[in-house]
Amino acid sequence: MKKQMMSAIIMLTIIVLMASFDFSLDGSPPINLPADIRGNALFVCPAASPFWDAIAAGFSFFARYVLMGFFFATIILAFMWGWALYQNLLKDSFNKDAFSKPWGFTKLLFWAGVILLIIFNTPNRYRRVDVTGKTGDYVLCENTTPGAVAVRSDLVHSK
Repeated sequence: MKKQMMSAIIMLTIIVLMASFDFSLDGSPPINLPADIRGNALFVCPAASPFWDAIAAGFSFFARYVLMGFFFATIILAFMWGWALYQNLLKDSFNKDAFSKPWGFTKLLFWAGVILLIIFNTPNRYRRVDVTGKTGDYVLCENTTPGAVAVRSDLVHSK
């Protein structure tokens, strides 16, 4: 097995174990809740990622056109793969050179899609919540996150 693959497997295993056993590299002490509200509280923090939020807001005007371009490229990619398969069927032999351009375009399109997802969906997009009685932007967080506040769960609503 290649060294990079083994390193990735080891790192993934370490991450899973750390998350499973609540082990953190951050030394923040957790917020302790009284026993009577332990199951009825959520932890929220102020949303503090102005850099990513500004980037996502700036690109939001072009999101529809970028998405149309991405799906156009995906359809072209499907035709490239189909054409390479068709050429191999006509010759009744396998020629791997016919698949080099579609495979390269597939890798390029995949990583372009990943980058677009990161740009358009900020880290706070899926964690953002509204807290009844509080103004401002809040996100769900862990009890060890600096600035975390315990809020009754019935006061927290997803956006």
